[in-house]
Amino acid sequence: KMAEMGEHDRHLAERIHALVTAAAPELFPKTWYGMPAWARGDKIVCFFQAAEKFKTRYATFGFNAEARLDDGHLWPTAFAVTKLTAAEEATITALVKKAVG
Repeated sequence: KMAEMGEHDRHLAERIHALVTAAAPELFPKTWYGMPAWARGDKIVCFFQAAEKFKTRYATFGFNAEARLDDGHLWPTAFAVTKLTAAEEATITALVKKAVG
């Protein structure tokens, strides 16, 4: 699915794929509702949603219920992504590591 994306979304998706696979090699890539995703067994842990897919101004990197991101009674499960700098990459890496627990 990444190869079908426009240049900007494809760049984001490919970089996030590299970050996820480095941070959590136990997750395997798969397609989920037409989007790149990473799973443990048959459960999706995280996914990338291209901006162009839903004609939005930002791509989304999100987590499903399988992700272990619980923090009290309220925690974020999706993040808008417009650009990846070292700071965003570090945040994604930390979140993925926490998600797989």
